[in-house]
Amino acid sequence: MTIAERLGYPLLLKAAAGGGGKGIRFVREPKDLLSSLRTARSEARSAFGDGRVYIEKAVSPARHIEVQFIADTHGHVVHLGERECSIQRRHQKLIEEAPSPVVDEELRAKMTSAAVNLVRAINYVNAGTAEFLLDPDRNFYFLEVNARIQVEHPVTEWYTSIDLVQEQFRVAAGLPLSFTQEQVMFRGAAIECRISAEDPENCFLPATGTVQALQEPSGPGVRVDSGLYAGLQIPLFYDPLLSKLIVWGNDRLQAIARMRRALAEYQVVGVHTTLPFARWLMNQPRYIAGDMSTDFIAEERDTRNVTAQSTAPDA
Repeated sequence: MTIAERLGYPLLLKAAAGGGGKGIRFVREPKDLLSSLRTARSEARSAFGDGRVYIEKAVSPARHIEVQFIADTHGHVVHLGERECSIQRRHQKLIEEAPSPVVDEELRAKMTSAAVNLVRAINYVNAGTAEFLLDPDRNFYFLEVNARIQVEHPVTEWYTSIDLVQEQFRVAAGLPLSFTQEQVMFRGAAIECRISAEDPENCFLPATGTVQALQEPSGPGVRVDSGLYAGLQIPLFYDPLLSKLIVWGNDRLQAIARMRRALAEYQVVGVHTTLPFARWLMNQPRYIAGDMSTDFIAEERDTRNVTAQSTAPDA
């Protein structure tokens, strides 16, 4: 209680042994602390086998921005720019893009420098991501390091034309990175939509069933990383992620236009998915303008009737 009072509300309780949005509770007032602590510990124990949690000051409203990096055994640490990951539900990402529409060159230099310095300080080797929260005054705060390749790595691969998985193999084999920081070139914009077995019209609750039919999009600037196929059964116990739809464009507006077209082509019959939500999002003025935060869904979708934007089940 003393720590909570010193930090001030609102607060976040977070699982010490894991991430992925699990074991996190937002505490607005002192009266909610103990019940939230019990829930966070229970979820952390269930997800990670470790009920320990830690407490930190909540940054709200905030944007979730992460810096991709990779380090080899020869002392080379290179960043590959940032990704915007602010569109979330239950502290888990739904949409990622690069570059962030709010990060300018000055802020990018500060954030990437902080990430590289962190990696060097802990002698880290491998691909990874330093995650930050950005407040409305453009102050950024360290969130965590994901010590692995992430779901959204294709966004950076298209934004930089660098194969991150191939570089991981080089690092694992004891070879130096095949490029230097000066050789990293950023081009255009890339966006990823996570397609999950969840019902966006029912608070993104898990969906089960059998995929009866499937049509995946294709064409210029479109990539689909998928485990979907007709006949696939989605059981009760599962990871909700079914596929990743990634697009690239010469700029962000072209990337959004390509994503709209790809989402219109993408058809999954038999199971509720997050496709209707992604179609809705790509037409929202705030998103198009790059005006977002981790509260975007609560502010723009949960308070509005968007049933007409979707089908049930997805078709």
